[in-house]
Amino acid sequence: MSKTALIILAVVACGAVLYWLREIFTPLALALFLAVLIDGLVRLIRKHAPSLPRRAALPTAILIAILVFVAATLFIADNAAEFAVQLVDYTPRLNELIAQVAGMMGMEVPPTLSQLFQQLNPTAFVRDLAGRLQGFASDAVFVLIYLGFLLASRRLWERKIVGLFPEREERQEAVEAFLRIRDGVEQYLWVQTVTGLMIAVASWIAMAVLGLDNAAFWAFLIFIASYIPIIGGFVGIALPPVFGLVQFPSYWTALILLGVLYAIQFVVGNVIQPRMQGRSLNLDPVAVLLALAFWGALWGLPGMFLSTPLTVMAMVILAQFSGTRWIAVLLSQDGEPEKLRDRDPHAAPGEKLPADRKEDAAKPKSRAGSST
Repeated sequence: MSKTALIILAVVACGAVLYWLREIFTPLALALFLAVLIDGLVRLIRKHAPSLPRRAALPTAILIAILVFVAATLFIADNAAEFAVQLVDYTPRLNELIAQVAGMMGMEVPPTLSQLFQQLNPTAFVRDLAGRLQGFASDAVFVLIYLGFLLASRRLWERKIVGLFPEREERQEAVEAFLRIRDGVEQYLWVQTVTGLMIAVASWIAMAVLGLDNAAFWAFLIFIASYIPIIGGFVGIALPPVFGLVQFPSYWTALILLGVLYAIQFVVGNVIQPRMQGRSLNLDPVAVLLALAFWGALWGLPGMFLSTPLTVMAMVILAQFSGTRWIAVLLSQDGEPEKLRDRDPHAAPGEKLPADRKEDAAKPKSRAGSST
């Protein structure tokens, strides 16, 4: 009983530290997330481009990541400006909708959009938005700095593992835990990316057919939101039809769009995604929901993005110790949190581990300069 109480107090203390030092830990966690992403991309490049020199794989992966980031930033900036201009053109329709809602609520003189905007104190809103953008820019700089140091020191981690775990058996268990974490995070990224693209493309087709403005911009936002469990799906279903109410003269078009987007999310989320994901994460659905609330409360939006990978990491680490294994069992879906997937840690996401390499996958390489 005293040991359980001590564990609970330790969890509470760790949560408090993570919350108080969130400005330090959040960029570091995002950098680790990007480092795992780049590491997986390196192995994909080595697998599908064998003619490329092995040393060129890492710079190529970093260049691809930078190009994708720049392209996404430019796309958001261009479409967000156009979206803001269109909102001004929708002012009469917004006033009409406000009047209808006010009438249903029994208000004799409905407010206009400009009156509501004045009541919202736009000066304070702009000041708060500017502060958030400044904080986002500084966090992005710290993420890039952390990422650079992580990539530069990746070749030294094997020596640190040998120093931390001198005994071969302990070292093998530590490497297996690391591979389980990396494998789970990579598989999660792979599944979320593929299914997110499916949802975004299908949603873009539906929105373009129905004539919703900025269909490509909405599809991109739906794709980004797909990385947030539960809430991301709700955002992808609800927001486009809400703005459809402003654009379309009839409510039926917005309702049809709502139904189509819900059908897309339902089919991909309940049929395709479970088949792709299989038992790669082995997380209980309730644990996923609680993790979303927990990490969102600690770190806000970045915590929501990282909630599932961080919970996988916590489950694997907790399963290594007898005193905390019961927590890992509760987080797992089948009660076996330490079970490894049969996948080659050096392969691309989704590739199975050959039978003759299952035993060698967890053994550390003999050459200290090799990459992990």
